[in-house]
Amino acid sequence: MVPDVSTGDHTKMFCLNCARRIVSPKSTTKYAPLTSYLKFRAAFTDTVKLSFAKIDGIIGENLPINAYREEKWWNNTPNGAHAKAWLDTGWKTESVNLKEGYVIFKKKGSKQPRRKTVNTQIKKPFTPVAARFPKPKKPSKTKMAKLYARLKNIERKRCRGNRLPGSLKPKPSHEKRLFKQ
Repeated sequence: MVPDVSTGDHTKMFCLNCARRIVSPKSTTKYAPLTSYLKFRAAFTDTVKLSFAKIDGIIGENLPINAYREEKWWNNTPNGAHAKAWLDTGWKTESVNLKEGYVIFKKKGSKQPRRKTVNTQIKKPFTPVAARFPKPKKPSKTKMAKLYARLKNIERKRCRGNRLPGSLKPKPSHEKRLFKQ
């Protein structure tokens, strides 16, 4: 709980969420989200084609009936709040199609895309990126110890040589019963 944000009155307390809502700046028009959307798109393109349904989704409300019925509503005159939304960000409406329900916005002052001139002078030759080869990983000490023990066991088996058939160990009792004469 915090005291009243606007007046500083300690007798009137607000929760932090309520205080944040009071202090945080509110968007002045309902078309502010369209303004921010067009600002974002300006970094990528010179023309934007938006359907009326898409604009409804961007602003979070339905467009007025006049927007669906009259092309005059989409004029680039800064009289209405809706036109200021795109004019203040440097866009203008290029064409409106009421039958199919879309509008095309174009950046102010943007012309046909210019082709880049090919620079005939090469400043420096192409140098490829240095290749980085991965370093071989060293096995752990435990793995090395296990491998060394296996090798020793294999060596011992080879050194033992051929044994005579039969074993000098005493036979277990179940084998004695099995092979009883």
